[in-house]
Amino acid sequence: MNKLFISGHRGMVGSALVRQAASLGGFDLLTADRGQLDLCNQQAVFDFLASEKPNTVVIAAAKVGGIHANSTYPADFIYENLAIASNLVEGSRRAGVKRLLFLGSSCIYPKLAPQPMPEDCLLTSPLESSNEAYAIAKIAGLKLCQHYRAQHGLLYHSAMPTNLYGPGDNYHPENSHVIPALIRRFHEAAQRGDAAVTIWGSGTPRREFLHVDDLATACFHLLSLDNPPDWVNVGTGTDLTILELARLVAETTGFTENILTDPSKPDGTPRKLLDISKIESTGWRPAVSFKQGLAAAYQDFRVSISTGEARL
Repeated sequence: MNKLFISGHRGMVGSALVRQAASLGGFDLLTADRGQLDLCNQQAVFDFLASEKPNTVVIAAAKVGGIHANSTYPADFIYENLAIASNLVEGSRRAGVKRLLFLGSSCIYPKLAPQPMPEDCLLTSPLESSNEAYAIAKIAGLKLCQHYRAQHGLLYHSAMPTNLYGPGDNYHPENSHVIPALIRRFHEAAQRGDAAVTIWGSGTPRREFLHVDDLATACFHLLSLDNPPDWVNVGTGTDLTILELARLVAETTGFTENILTDPSKPDGTPRKLLDISKIESTGWRPAVSFKQGLAAAYQDFRVSISTGEARL
């Protein structure tokens, strides 16, 4: 049986990977929470992997957040994500792990990259400044895998997902990503009977969104390939404006009043749409429609609020 270590198993992505592994079967699942293993502690990570000896490692652990968090805590984002990647990749090599999948982000690509963004536009021009620290750490993780594969003959490779959403998301009012932030704000505004909700920025930037369960299926698909690309985009190939997104979230949460924009707040990258032709050529396509996924995400939020399990 394939002994699989999923780092960050309690996060939104890690939880989806655990669900998918259980659904597929054939895995001896290995996990460790923060109390058991500090992924920023190099020796602890090396010792854990040497003792447990997994066959496969998936790096789903990361310090993540939206524009506000990335702009406010850049040192934390670059340090923690660099440490997680380097400790797990090198620790896996030392422990004899033959297969490793590193999860990055579409923010690795330049701010003014061609749209949709192909894998080979990496490092061709400057990054978006608001999340540069996080992006550099993710680029370093991708390059670690690429070079370890080339030098050591290990099947270490990477997946670069677009913006994710789904069950288990973080709904913190300042440090969350756009969909969970909007779900919480529109839900609370509807509950209070507010006359309007104001969203950050002009509302014109375009974004692509992928349900986290689709990412999980993509990850296990990639792990099944004998010769996967060094890194591959994972997305839907479609996008919408932030204002269009806000209107869909409002509809989903039952908010029927005004939606205002605040152009004094940063917009971030004008557009982030992934070219997914490479992963499509290997036989994978997303299956969750956006409206279906958004409704399910809102239902998960409501349930987690009622049970006190929401990440607020």
